[in-house]
Amino acid sequence: MSYFLVLPFIALLLSIALAPLFFPDWWSKHYPKVALSLGAVVIFYYLFQLHSADIVLHTAIEYISFIVFIGALYIVSGGIHISTKDLTNPYENVLVLFIGAILANILGTTGASMLLIRPWIKMNKSRIQPYHIIFFIFIISNVGGSLTPIGDPPLFLGYLKGVPFWWITARTLPMWGVAVGLLLLIFYFLDSKNYRELKKSTVKEIEKKEEWKIEGVINFMFLGIILLAVFIDSPLFLREGIIIVTTVASYLTTKKTIHSANHFTFHPIQEVAILFAGIFATMIPALELLRTEAQSMTTLSTSFFYWNTGLLSSFLDNAPTYLSFFSVAEGNLNPNALPISEMVQHPIFAKYLVAISIGAVFFGANTYIGNGPNFMVKSIADHYNISTPSFIRYITHFTIPILLPIFIVIWWLFFF
Repeated sequence: MSYFLVLPFIALLLSIALAPLFFPDWWSKHYPKVALSLGAVVIFYYLFQLHSADIVLHTAIEYISFIVFIGALYIVSGGIHISTKDLTNPYENVLVLFIGAILANILGTTGASMLLIRPWIKMNKSRIQPYHIIFFIFIISNVGGSLTPIGDPPLFLGYLKGVPFWWITARTLPMWGVAVGLLLLIFYFLDSKNYRELKKSTVKEIEKKEEWKIEGVINFMFLGIILLAVFIDSPLFLREGIIIVTTVASYLTTKKTIHSANHFTFHPIQEVAILFAGIFATMIPALELLRTEAQSMTTLSTSFFYWNTGLLSSFLDNAPTYLSFFSVAEGNLNPNALPISEMVQHPIFAKYLVAISIGAVFFGANTYIGNGPNFMVKSIADHYNISTPSFIRYITHFTIPILLPIFIVIWWLFFF
């Protein structure tokens, strides 16, 4: 496959990274044209030059499933209003992030993110800083969801391939504990500094306005239906149909006062839908290239799977990246095509699979496009007029100085 086919994906990636920084007004008006045009170039080439309609169709189905699921969680969670105190202290913030990391394994990283991001913003609105949003993405939208197949799409795909449901939990719990613990420790240090900078009189005045209340409780039922529907594998689009009907029911039964209190609009999900349409389309050649190159890889180790799965999951969809390296490990260690439920008992395959799983889930936090909820959280924060770092600043000011050292510690402790 020609490497030139990857250029539209690189162009879109650079546009997302640089255009909001240098041409913010132009980008806010024209990003749909950029994303959809670049995607159309790739789709046209695959349809009319390579005659690979099957790949395009498969990608379209994946995109529809992705946007239906993430859109449903956004809309349903928008019908749940959690009233919070106007100012939380660092201890309370750490507790909320820790609870969110646990919920990410029950509701999925997307579900937990959509449920908690609005209360998180309101809890910290009197002193909110970019790091509040970034650590929310780090912990709840990514690292937290590494304990169960529900937690993150790559792990769910492993479950569908035959990995026992609770197999991953016991093996990733130590990595989860170290990573979440270190992130919470760093967050506490930053948040304590920010909290101390507020005048004591300001803190007392704000803390008088405390009220905890949950409205729209029925939407938890709709949320449960959506999460159960994820396990439906066939027939085609039955799962999506159930999710759409549930979402419509949720939206129509939610009081307008709740939507108003949540500042609910469709703009964030619209932005995500358009940008990811371009990303899914332009990513086709990159993923095809990865699958081709992966099959020829012979130098294998846990470090190899951890770093390669992780680095590629930072910019490509972490689910197909997981599957590509899963196939490499299986192809090298399972020549007799044993069931995966038996292969996970193979000690070397088990080590490889844990490295692939952690790399896919953890490294999804490295960029806004590394995992679906990342950009969703940013879009909601932007809607609340919160200053979020640009694509580049996210990497230079948070990923490299904070995540990279933690990922090196994880590698040294468990995969070296």
